[in-house]
Amino acid sequence: MVIQKNPAGSTAANPDLDWSQVRETILMLNLVAAQVDFSLKDGTQSVDVLTRSFTSMVDSIRDVETGMETLAEKYQISDADQQEVNQHSHQISEKMQEAIVAFQFYDTLVQRLDHVVESLSVLADLVGDKSRLYAPSEWLALQDQIRTSYTMEKERNLFDAIIAGEDIDSVIRQLNDIAQSQQDEIELF
Repeated sequence: MVIQKNPAGSTAANPDLDWSQVRETILMLNLVAAQVDFSLKDGTQSVDVLTRSFTSMVDSIRDVETGMETLAEKYQISDADQQEVNQHSHQISEKMQEAIVAFQFYDTLVQRLDHVVESLSVLADLVGDKSRLYAPSEWLALQDQIRTSYTMEKERNLFDAIIAGEDIDSVIRQLNDIAQSQQDEIELF
């Protein structure tokens, strides 16, 4: 089997004098970024289907409620039966509201992973540029670029803690505790 050498691709299977761990690192960073990006696009398509389904269910619940009013008048359905149908409609509505909150969390996840993809890309660019790789000012500029791209306070807090040298597991536990306490405070509308 002959390995085709691609100047921009990996030569780890058949290293030569031009082999570089930096190039291999860049390829791996680009691979991770591509995998996350591809997964996001796949997930977003599924969420779009779910969103359309929930919209349709909301319309159906309204139709059931309206139909129940019409049927109640036409067939003199008891108040108890009407109340039972309304109760079930209300329960369905509550479950849909819970799902909508979950979609909001998914949107947050997508934003965070988009930031991961962007960060990996700018990191790969820096590592691949020999004129910038060993310049501390370039690394500071990279850090500033990444931090300012964050739209959520939690991301900035995580960034600041990690850059300050705090223990990753400890920082994540703290952020999870904060997120849990905030989730406990969420009220369904």
